[in-house]
Amino acid sequence: MSLGDRDRLGAFVDHCDIRIAGAESGPLAGLTFAVKDLFQVAGTRAGCGNPDWLATHAVDTENAPAVDALLAAGATLIGKTQTDELAYSLNGENHFYGAPQNVNAPGRIPGGSSSGSAAAAAGGLCDFALGTDTGGSVRAPASYCGLYGLRPTHDRIPLEGLMGLAPSMDTIGWFARDPATLARVGQVLLPDWRAPGEIETILIPTDAWALADAAAALTLRPLADQLRAIAPDLREITLVPDGIETWFKPFRIVQGWEIWRQHRDWIERVKPRFGPGVADRFAWVPTISDAEKEEADAVRQHVRRLVTERLPPGAVMALPTVPGIAPLRGQSAEAQEGFRYRALQLTGIASLAQVPQINLPLGQVDGCPVGLSLMAGRGGDESLLRLAERIAGPAPNGVAAMRIGEAD
Repeated sequence: MSLGDRDRLGAFVDHCDIRIAGAESGPLAGLTFAVKDLFQVAGTRAGCGNPDWLATHAVDTENAPAVDALLAAGATLIGKTQTDELAYSLNGENHFYGAPQNVNAPGRIPGGSSSGSAAAAAGGLCDFALGTDTGGSVRAPASYCGLYGLRPTHDRIPLEGLMGLAPSMDTIGWFARDPATLARVGQVLLPDWRAPGEIETILIPTDAWALADAAAALTLRPLADQLRAIAPDLREITLVPDGIETWFKPFRIVQGWEIWRQHRDWIERVKPRFGPGVADRFAWVPTISDAEKEEADAVRQHVRRLVTERLPPGAVMALPTVPGIAPLRGQSAEAQEGFRYRALQLTGIASLAQVPQINLPLGQVDGCPVGLSLMAGRGGDESLLRLAERIAGPAPNGVAAMRIGEAD
């Protein structure tokens, strides 16, 4: 079966058609996966969502270590998936290649930049899919597409073999339709897997919840409150006394400063074409001064300390993954940026603090998925994966039963 025959969602890139069988046995034997087109796969070129990047980079001669680990564990690679240009977007609408379909929210964006991986996993084209998450590019698509998705602790999974964006924020994340599969992948990709600790405290940051649309908050907040069944110490906090928006500019500056240094040589040499929005951001990043970066770094250090204090072992924070359901496709640049601004205030917390965060597809608004997130302190990845399985567990009267509820 050709790629075109099996890809009914526009999730896969069309510049390569690959299938690499995994080992005959292993913890992931029998599962299929796809990888975002930032990863090296031997015999292919990583297009990174931009035709000029594709045209100016050579065929890779080896796989990224994360891909090799999954193959060695028995999973079969079935293709490379669409991404926003150089992963510098949160929408999943690529100017050159279009937007993959979101099967769980028809007519709405899949989210980016791991758009194709999310679309493929949600649509059942593979069992799980690799993405990357710098500022929310696994968490946002997971929420929009109704998937479990993990951004791991920064630096727990080596980043070799893929295009970097902002190295101090880049992570390799992944999507699955069920938490058991998400955890199985984690046991392979997290090299120092350890037994998860018990969760005793769940914090509800009311300032983060204030960023959510009214309908999303109405759906998700009762689910967060029901987590008391797992951790009886559930309490509200104000995460950022000066206002959560005060973290947004430092997040953008740190990210943008690193992006320019990551890609400056190629951009100045090739002078690539970028689509709307992405072009504006790449025009802005060279203007960031070292003094602005130094000031933003001081805020980032404060965020790390604060989040570390708030989230010791045994504590997690529950918050909306993004402000609401996936926006409609084809919106104006102004409308996209308005939603992106609010979304990045939520997703930027974990990126600045370098902590893990998991999306739980527990809510619906107007028939579309909306995700609740759990965030842990550094190294708390296993606890998040275990919590996801407990919350979605088989008990019909458990917290996961609330997933079917909708807000009008």
